[in-house]
Amino acid sequence: MLRERAGHGQLTGILNGIDESYDPSHDPHLEHHFNARDFSGKENNATDVRAAFGLEEKTAPLFALVSRLVHQKGVDMVVEAAEVIVSEGGQVVVTGQGEPELERAIVGPAERHPEAVGVHIGFDETLARRMYAGSDFLLMPSRLEPCGLGQMYAQRFGTLPIAPNTGSLADTIQDNVTGFLFDKSSVSSLGKTIHRASGAYTGGHKLQTMKRAAMQRPAGWRDAARHYHALYRRAAKAG
Repeated sequence: MLRERAGHGQLTGILNGIDESYDPSHDPHLEHHFNARDFSGKENNATDVRAAFGLEEKTAPLFALVSRLVHQKGVDMVVEAAEVIVSEGGQVVVTGQGEPELERAIVGPAERHPEAVGVHIGFDETLARRMYAGSDFLLMPSRLEPCGLGQMYAQRFGTLPIAPNTGSLADTIQDNVTGFLFDKSSVSSLGKTIHRASGAYTGGHKLQTMKRAAMQRPAGWRDAARHYHALYRRAAKAG
């Protein structure tokens, strides 16, 4: 029924927008501000995040998970993928809460690799925003994501999302330009994409180019409002 109505132009999808306070140049939650021309503040935020989670201070790709810890969000895949990240010299920081078994599972890698994996069960707005600002990559392997916001928050802070090619994730992430997409929702596909992201990290210039492209991607409510306005005008005219 939905496909039929979409074919007749009777359905319209409008992406969410994000609040204007998600701006690394003036976000009040950040001690170090930065912009698409100067990333030095982002590096300082990374230092703060590592310190907050008790991780080793080193030059390495930093992956973040800011999420409800539920099956839908693919947290079980992140538990396994954390081992891949650590084996390649990267680090992982996690904040969130949700299903008790997944909360316990995500703590496992942190217990095995305290210098490389940090977990905070619960949610703190300041910590979350600093994680968006200080990380290089956001892990978002959701099995279903009608219109997520996390990937847009991350992009605004110059952090590249790693996500499946589904729902709004496919609509807001351009693979190898503003983030990384994978087609099959599996640990293997996630691991291969993490490896690809780590390769971009060592590429240097390519990573900076991608971060700038992500930060400059329109994601505010202004664009969404224009779409809503046009939709209401069409609906009123049709009525």
